[in-house]
Amino acid sequence: MSKSLKRVRAALESSDINTEIRQTGEARTAQMAAAELGVVVDQIVKSIIFKGINSEQAVLFLTAGGNTVDPVKASKVAGEPLGKADANLVRAQTGFAIGGVSPVGHLNPIRAWMDPKLLQFEVIWAAAGTPHHVFRCRPNELPELSGAQLADFTVKK
Repeated sequence: MSKSLKRVRAALESSDINTEIRQTGEARTAQMAAAELGVVVDQIVKSIIFKGINSEQAVLFLTAGGNTVDPVKASKVAGEPLGKADANLVRAQTGFAIGGVSPVGHLNPIRAWMDPKLLQFEVIWAAAGTPHHVFRCRPNELPELSGAQLADFTVKK
């Protein structure tokens, strides 16, 4: 079991939330994960990381699979200009590789926001630290698990 998956499993087990980790085939995109799980794409939580220009810290946006993060709205929510986070920053601050960034189990605390569209579903699925693992939870549990705050930061495709 990978170190990343172990961290996610430990974070989930330490919560009082009943969840499940499932191994999937290759699920690097929301569309691939949705097809693998037999759910609609918006039930997949995308973990989008930006770099705070002033803070030089990773900033996490958890969005429904069919939505896109609007950089202008996201910058307003974060309270600072945002730029692209490279793979080294993502790995150093979260402990995850791009494609498997989980909302939980980060190496370092991270500021995080959640797309309200995720609340429309009974169950959602998020990366569990690898491109081959996801975890299930109810949308109202995700803020407790991740520390994310609800905010409007998306644009519809």
